[in-house]
Amino acid sequence: MTCDTPKVYKIHDKLYLGLSGLQTDATTLHQKLQFRHNLYKLREERDMKPSTFGHMLSNALYERRFGPYFAAPVVAGLEPDGTPYLCGMDTIGAIESAKDFMITGTSPESLYGMCESMWRPDMEPDELFETVAQCLMSGCDRDALAGWGAVVHVITKDKVVSRTLKTRMD
Repeated sequence: MTCDTPKVYKIHDKLYLGLSGLQTDATTLHQKLQFRHNLYKLREERDMKPSTFGHMLSNALYERRFGPYFAAPVVAGLEPDGTPYLCGMDTIGAIESAKDFMITGTSPESLYGMCESMWRPDMEPDELFETVAQCLMSGCDRDALAGWGAVVHVITKDKVVSRTLKTRMD
């Protein structure tokens, strides 16, 4: 049994998918979405925009509304014009878009206050990483089910920087 299963999946260079919930459903959903993205890429000869991917994911979840995947997705990426895109949804695909942050997982109640107090618009990549790291470590300290760390991906126009955080391991 492992405690460091990835929960964030790279779809392409400017698009990432986070899935919390039942790991078997998250893995199945990721494979299905990767397949649909590959078909889109073959047909359109370009990568899918994050907003298009979010709507496709919502459609895929809604198809299974009577026997849903127990996974709460978050889609994060950069649109072709460089604007950030961020959305989350419930298990049946109801989209909620945000311009600041999106929370899912075992401790959203303890994370909302920290994120609301620390997030500011137009942060630089290093400042954004530090803010996300502080919020995640605070949330892990307050939740008995969370822990073992996290991986933070900061997506910019030029590159994606991924860093690993270590938190308590009890």
